[in-house]
Amino acid sequence: MQKYIRAANNICRSFTSFPKFFRISEEVSESFLNGKPVIAMESTLITHGLPYPENIKTVNEMEKIVRSSNATPATIGIIGGKVIIGMNSTEISSIASKSKNTVKVSRRDLPYVISQSVNGGTTVAATMILAKMAGISVFATGGIGGVHRGAETSMDISADLHELSRTPIAVVSAGVKSILDIGRTLEYLETLGVCVATFGPTKDFPAFFTPKSNFQAPCNVESAKEAASLIETNSQLGLENGVLIAVPIPEEFREQGLKTEAVIEDALKEARDKNIVGRDVTPFVLSRVQELSKGAALEANIGLLLNNTRVGTQIAIELNKLRSPEGTSSSRVMRSPVTHEAKNVFSPSGRPIVKL
Repeated sequence: MQKYIRAANNICRSFTSFPKFFRISEEVSESFLNGKPVIAMESTLITHGLPYPENIKTVNEMEKIVRSSNATPATIGIIGGKVIIGMNSTEISSIASKSKNTVKVSRRDLPYVISQSVNGGTTVAATMILAKMAGISVFATGGIGGVHRGAETSMDISADLHELSRTPIAVVSAGVKSILDIGRTLEYLETLGVCVATFGPTKDFPAFFTPKSNFQAPCNVESAKEAASLIETNSQLGLENGVLIAVPIPEEFREQGLKTEAVIEDALKEARDKNIVGRDVTPFVLSRVQELSKGAALEANIGLLLNNTRVGTQIAIELNKLRSPEGTSSSRVMRSPVTHEAKNVFSPSGRPIVKL
């Protein structure tokens, strides 16, 4: 009985915790209420990562993969200053055309973009923050940001790393983007106390476009069930950091990955020559890599995104099972759309019921 009372208290608190600019889609909200697994996805891959119209096609395919496993995708973005958890097809299309008015949003940018009522594609860091607010525990993406090459002089280090150290979200990715310094990124994550695990039989840390780098992760998990156990243990310990699950790109994309790696250095040199710095480096370099690789980078990028989505979805499902052993309701904090009035009551068995 006590656990149901605690759950009810959490639900009641959650209904008043959202600011006015926060909206959860009906599909995502119903999934929470029904104990269905939900997985977060970012929107910078739509606004800044992939070219149009491949960006829309890829996100649609990612969402299809999630739904085919009886889970719910929650693509997160900002439209007109409104945070949307679970963007619909119209909303995705509205930010997919590479408008200059759409901002790349990390932690520092959230207050400005929301207060100025503009559109924003959320990075890994911003997506983690918003996913946590919504009560989502697993987030699938392509690759996280990290320590840039030459950071010993430029101090260019992605906010994604610090977010992993203070926001308890499991991020499923193909490691860090290969245009970055993978070794220093892993060292920095160690300093920040972030748990990093590869997904598979070895500890070989992936190099985004290729299955292996020259670096090792501190540990590995060989199944979605093991990954879920790791994430849940991190949570039960009360640790406030996230968990990075690094998934190697499928072997079928090895050739495209090798072609891509061969042109990365040229793209990085071009960025230096043009004095492109800060948040503009990654979009510029990735765009040039796609051009120089003659489509190989795009094919590999889409392939790893879809694969990470499959793996992330299975992890979310297994985590949901761990947190809902009776199969009746999710133990996550359940939330409803802020546009609905919600009332909390108890069933005859003492379980909390939310009526919208």
